[in-house]
Amino acid sequence: MIFHAYHGLEKHEMENGQRFEVDIEMIYDASVAAASDKIRDTIDVREIYEQVKQVVMKSRFYLIETISQRIAEAILNDIRVEEVNVRVRKPFAPLGGLADGTEVEIVRKRPS
Repeated sequence: MIFHAYHGLEKHEMENGQRFEVDIEMIYDASVAAASDKIRDTIDVREIYEQVKQVVMKSRFYLIETISQRIAEAILNDIRVEEVNVRVRKPFAPLGGLADGTEVEIVRKRPS
């Protein structure tokens, strides 16, 4: 998923925004959906996209770690999701030199 959003430590990041890339991996039992081939029996990825979009576009954060955590929390609200892996990238992060951006990856599990 790709968004133009307004997060970061620098004033120009908050004013001008920049590109953010988000990848999501979910662990859940997809056996019923695989057998039925019905969208009602699975986690609709369009809904996941909307949840991620809400976090990335409706709030402002200094750190991509915070964005990642908020996305994980939103996805884990679905009781079918056992575990989620969230990656957030700022491909054009102002790091003060040549770099290929910055990225954080977190894994969160449903509390027992």
